[in-house]
Amino acid sequence: MAGVILAGGLGTRMGNVRKAFVEVGGRRILDRLLRVYGDIFEEIVIAAREAEPYAEYGLPVALDLVDARSSLTGIHAGLSAVRAQHAFFAACDVPFLQPGLVRALLEEFRPELDVLAPLKEDGYREPLCAVYSRRCLPHIKAQLDRGDFKIIRFFSEVRVREVPVSLLRPHDPDLLSFRNLNTPQELARAEALARERGL
Repeated sequence: MAGVILAGGLGTRMGNVRKAFVEVGGRRILDRLLRVYGDIFEEIVIAAREAEPYAEYGLPVALDLVDARSSLTGIHAGLSAVRAQHAFFAACDVPFLQPGLVRALLEEFRPELDVLAPLKEDGYREPLCAVYSRRCLPHIKAQLDRGDFKIIRFFSEVRVREVPVSLLRPHDPDLLSFRNLNTPQELARAEALARERGL
């Protein structure tokens, strides 16, 4: 199992900043994620539009293989680059990814699965805190070729297991792992949370 960090977003609502380098509680989000990943995955890949900004980390950078910018493009690039047959993906704008939640999710993994994704109480699947098999690649490529960037669209074509968040909450009661930052207001709230809880 490899770990991939999706770092290709434009961060337009955040003022066109690289969200991976945004600091929360005095630490870059990317550094926070790598701390979690480093204890879980031997193979770590950053999926991004360009490699140079991430050179200081000394990690493989999976560059987009198609022109369109989307999270699905990053999943495609990351899966194409990893040596492992499966990879866990998280976006670079989740500063509070909890290692306990990741480990609990991975405990539900079986090699025959193509997608393993958390399922929230409202029926929403978390496709950016999920595991994907390299067997998904042809389905993702066909979808990208159609210009369809909704991640879950290809799920009906592969073997998917949805993990109820009730199984994950003991390790992340407030599901902070899913809290992503898109706007300056969300960043401010994350800063306040980091101070309040010492995160």
